[in-house]
Amino acid sequence: MIKSMVTGRVMALDVGKLRVGVALSDPLGYTAQPLLTLWRKTRSEDLRSLLRLIRKHEVVKIVVGNPLHMSGDISPWAAKVQDFAQELRLRSGLPVQMWDERLSSVAAHEILDEAGHRRQDRKYVIDQVAAVVILRGWMDAQEQSGTGETR
Repeated sequence: MIKSMVTGRVMALDVGKLRVGVALSDPLGYTAQPLLTLWRKTRSEDLRSLLRLIRKHEVVKIVVGNPLHMSGDISPWAAKVQDFAQELRLRSGLPVQMWDERLSSVAAHEILDEAGHRRQDRKYVIDQVAAVVILRGWMDAQEQSGTGETR
């Protein structure tokens, strides 16, 4: 496995209406692991919780899943997630990149199916796994582009 070109931990977020799935890369950018599922409260509380995680894990970049329509058009939810990402960028002082998350939930369900995870228990982990799918997609794209940029 070839590492992504970013040095330091990258955090990926799958932002939903009820939960935020959080995943982290290792500091060298070789792997993406699920971290936790944040149950949403208020926007302000959600941001505070994420900022604590960012500091605790020494995150250097954030990748946020962009929930576009299958056509590629911006959905109403995507506009809200983009606003959330912009506020996180301003409050954290870190680069935040939106990343196409179309089909990440489908991929997450497939991963959990293969792992034999019961469907009724998935709400506790599905968002974390979707965040891993988002992060892995971003890491693979960085590797393929060969730029090593932290855009």
